[in-house]
This record gives sequence, structure tokens and C-alpha cells, in this order.
Amino acid sequence: MVDDASVTGQDGDVEFALVSGNLALDLAGTLRWRRTAPEEVLVDPDTLRSWLVASGAAPGPVDVDAAALTRALALREAAYRLARDRLEGRAFDPDALDVVNAAAAGPAMAIALTPDGLVRRGGVDAALGDVARSLITLLGDPAAPPLKECGRDACTRLYLDRSRGARRTWCGMDECGNRVKAAAYRARRRGAG
Repeated sequence: MVDDASVTGQDGDVEFALVSGNLALDLAGTLRWRRTAPEEVLVDPDTLRSWLVASGAAPGPVDVDAAALTRALALREAAYRLARDRLEGRAFDPDALDVVNAAAAGPAMAIALTPDGLVRRGGVDAALGDVARSLITLLGDPAAPPLKECGRDACTRLYLDRSRGARRTWCGMDECGNRVKAAAYRARRRGAG
């Protein structure tokens, strides 16, 4: 999986922040700024197709239609809800569990060993199934890295903190960390002047 990806969509460049350390958390991050001014990243089937490839969930372009986009958005919201439940120490939402478990019970990516190495094959539902299984594996592992929410006020992205001493504060430096640090620097400069 990559940390950051830029792909070309029909309407130009589409950038995905893949900084969460888990496929399902990265999918949950495709609805940005949830508390302030929600911004939908997965605006159409083409954008979902691009996200699946960029995130590594699909080995290459897969057929995505409006129904698959609807399933992906339902999985995204269920994944976000379950991760928030874990983060806040609540019991898992039963409806969200049903959505994630149903997706995980679906097909998986087929793998084969070839002279060129490992090859993965499967469609959109196999990719979404792998996303759901990544969340189940994460939330079912008592030894998983700490789950956190970005420290930037407006950001609602969730991520796994694999940093030394679990001291990571932001989902990623490019979008949030640098902005918070720059704002703090400007505030210190105003205070010193």
C-alpha cells in the first residue's frame, strides 16, 4: 500500500490521502471534514475505481457501477462508525457490524503465484471484501497499534499510530501536520512581536 497517491480521473487529477495505515480507515477518510464542511471524495464510480487501484485494494482497474459505489459508501460509513465506537470505548453499532460482516463474507481477491511473482485478481466486490476484512482484522486484534483521530480540529481522519512511543498527532504531515505547525509558528511570531 502506498502512503500518498495521485491518479488521473475523468475530470482531472484526483488525489487520495492514504495515510491511515489500514485500507478501511483510508476508505473512511474519503469523506473529509465530517464535522465542519463534509467533502465527498468518491463522487462517482470512476473515482471509486481510481481509489481502489491507488489504495492497493484492487490490483488494477475494475468495473465499478453506481450500485458498487453505493455499497462502497455504505461500507465506508460502517467502517468509520465501528472505528469511532472503538476509539470512544462504545459497544459496536449492530447495523454497522452487519454491513462490514456482509462485505467481509463476500468474495476475496484470488491470488496466484506466477513466474513473475504474486498476481491478485478480482472485481470490485472482492476489493471491498478485502477492505472489510482489513477492518475486522484491525478491530479484532488486541495488539493492534493505537487507533487515533487527527489532532487538527477540522480533520476527522482516523489512523493507526505506529510511531515510536505512539506520539503521532496528525493523520499526515502533508495535509494536516504542516498546517498545524505553520499556524503555531505564526501565532508564536505574533506573540513575540
